[in-house]
Amino acid sequence: MKIICIGLNYSDHAREMGKPLPREPLVFLKPDSSLLKKNKPFFIPAFSGNIHYEAEIVLRICKLGRSIAEKYASRYYDSITLGMDMTARDLQSSLSAAGKPWEIAKSFDGAAPLGEFISLDEAGDVNNISFRLEKNGKTVQKGNTSLLIFSFNSIISCVSRFFTLKTGDLIFTGTPSGVGPVNRNDRLTGYIGDRKVIDFMIK
Repeated sequence: MKIICIGLNYSDHAREMGKPLPREPLVFLKPDSSLLKKNKPFFIPAFSGNIHYEAEIVLRICKLGRSIAEKYASRYYDSITLGMDMTARDLQSSLSAAGKPWEIAKSFDGAAPLGEFISLDEAGDVNNISFRLEKNGKTVQKGNTSLLIFSFNSIISCVSRFFTLKTGDLIFTGTPSGVGPVNRNDRLTGYIGDRKVIDFMIK
């Protein structure tokens, strides 16, 4: 299975990172070893002194597809959840400044905590899904899929030109503004609407 991630897909996040708005989806991958399920704790790795959370809606692909037309893309995912794109910001910054790939800053073991999936029927209109992340009980990120630069269907159509999508593949669709650092003993809790779908500790 593949974990496909989309960067800079909310304009407010692009602004907070000092980046121009992308003209097409910015795609990177995480290995399956980065998955962290069932609210297991996230352990801060020894190689970074500045780990950031990035909360985002995650799509689960439900059937095989390649070169999918955007108008048919809604047929290829059946549920969503909230996931975390945990980022070693210090590594990312130094690698980017040197013009080097920064996968190791986002694709390390445990860098993709994943919440409980809910069906699309429960989620409602996929183009108007509110979600939020709390750190230690305080809201630090709020987003709505109506503000995506590239919609779910647009993302699926784009990435399926390059990667055959298979049942069980995951797509992290991008984070809104408000990303920030985590420290040991922080608690991250994420909601889609009013439903809690992820709740884990930083160790």
